Amino acid sequence: MEIRAMLADPSLKEKGFRLLMQRYGKALYWHIRRIVVSHDDAEDALQETAIKIFRSTDSYRGEGKLTSWIYRIATNEALQVLRKRAGLFHSIDSLSPQLLSTLEEEAQVDADKAVLALQKALIGLPSQQRIVFTMRYYDDLTYEEIAEATGKSVGTLKVNYHYAYEKVKKYLQENI
Repeated sequence: MEIRAMLADPSLKEKGFRLLMQRYGKALYWHIRRIVVSHDDAEDALQETAIKIFRSTDSYRGEGKLTSWIYRIATNEALQVLRKRAGLFHSIDSLSPQLLSTLEEEAQVDADKAVLALQKALIGLPSQQRIVFTMRYYDDLTYEEIAEATGKSVGTLKVNYHYAYEKVKKYLQENI
């Protein structure tokens, strides 16, 4: 039985939800983590995402892809975390040495400076650019899927991705 059908059936909702989280939980965690950076913040946002998905399955109308719907919820929760931490991740220059140290430890990239440099470049992006970049680059979503998940137009997403790509490219060229 399909997850969508299980979520729609009250007697199978819990089973469908568990299957949904088994299938997408790790991808959602990493999607959120790339936006909020911190493991603890990602865990909090993922938990809130799971709660909202479970409570909102009745409102899912099945008009779009299920993955787009859950990514929209996850993205909104990640943005909520960023709003709570306003000012913390505006640019790499504003990060405290302690936070950078934590980032290095959490990333576990002792041998791979390129991965750390990419993470630092992403931190320096405005949140909308960071979201579209991570959804295209890491999650391999199409612009149409990202538009469904974020509520932004495909044109806006392409512009944001282009600017993000250019900023990341420049940062990597200067720091690797």
